[in-house]
Amino acid sequence: MSIIELGEVRDESTVVPPARRPRAAGRPLRSAAVLLLALVVLAGATPFPERMVSVVPGPRAAAVYLAADDVFVVDPPTPDKDRYLTAYAEPSPSGASVRRRWQASLPRQGDYLDVRVQQGLVLAMGVSATDGVFHTTAFDAETGQQRWQHPGAPQPIVDGGLLLSDPREDGSGAISRVEPETGRLLWSVPVPEGADNIYHGADGRVDQFLLVQPTGEVQVYDASSGRLLRSVDTLPGDRSAFQRVQVVDDLLLLVPPGGTRLVGYGLPGLERRWTADVSLVSWATRCGDLLCVAPQNGGLQVLDPATGLLHWSDPTDLLADVRGDRLLVAGTGEGYVVRDSATGQARTELGKWVLIPLLGRDDPLVGVRQTADGRVVVAELDLVAGRARVIDVVPGLANSCQASLPILLCQGLDGTTVLWRLQP
Repeated sequence: MSIIELGEVRDESTVVPPARRPRAAGRPLRSAAVLLLALVVLAGATPFPERMVSVVPGPRAAAVYLAADDVFVVDPPTPDKDRYLTAYAEPSPSGASVRRRWQASLPRQGDYLDVRVQQGLVLAMGVSATDGVFHTTAFDAETGQQRWQHPGAPQPIVDGGLLLSDPREDGSGAISRVEPETGRLLWSVPVPEGADNIYHGADGRVDQFLLVQPTGEVQVYDASSGRLLRSVDTLPGDRSAFQRVQVVDDLLLLVPPGGTRLVGYGLPGLERRWTADVSLVSWATRCGDLLCVAPQNGGLQVLDPATGLLHWSDPTDLLADVRGDRLLVAGTGEGYVVRDSATGQARTELGKWVLIPLLGRDDPLVGVRQTADGRVVVAELDLVAGRARVIDVVPGLANSCQASLPILLCQGLDGTTVLWRLQP
């Protein structure tokens, strides 16, 4: 999930947007050139155990998604505009190929952006080419039988239900609860024109959602019942000013008009806790016991989430990932550096890597980089241990990689999609 400004957080509050092209932070601990040379030599000399390699069937223009223990292929439209979703089981440790489980027809409207497995369903999310409206089609995860289709993008609720967020062309919308098994709509809360809706929860499941009105009113709703829990006016006297907003743990963060402050409110009571002088905030995330804030013009500021007081800052760091109290940052040099969230102290330098999108937020962090002979080094970036552990070297890759170790799914240089079961 890419986040370039404060807005809706789809899953966890600790999701971090991918950083721009990695650059090493200042005060390097050792030479990046020496580290790179060592890894290239290691990649060429280390005999890795034999890996399982499988080609995922499908047209080269197909979109492929790794989800749960399956691989899903969304075919491009046929000349008759038909589209298909095909589910393949990942190969077992002793198997050598993916196994087709089922194939289902997709609604023809628009394009498809994502496929997820949630609540025993396979959810294919698309967007209409004519009006930009999102829609979700649900299939039985075992058989591929279509269960239902509704406008909106899905989000699981803590009690096992699903929310659908349905933004509409005129700027209005609705938040609705759907029964996963049947697709029956249980209730709906309208979203006024110009309002933002954001989620609160943990482990990717929502317990509350918030509506931020253009008038400054903020409303907190229970995600299970749709009941209004609390409402507060955050802009008394200024009734039509735009605010940017994000939820991080039990904090609602607002950037009021002017963009020179960051205001923290407690949830669910919406009590105002603090105001910090942070200009042009782009996004924020939890980092250890603190709050990491990224301004729009770069750099990093680390605040106390209870008081808003500044702990430390760096004008060049670009935050790429957070694991516990360790930050992965890119700075002004040639690679990634691990910092301590409490002090900003550099712990170790990991060098240059391209980070791979992960299936689960807590999955091991995976980085890749190309060797001089065109092969690709795959490594687990362990921020707590402070090391890049090379786990395999694979033939050349093009792009579009996804990872959930030991599975790596990438597009090869010949346009085919290849799945590797890497050795631990």
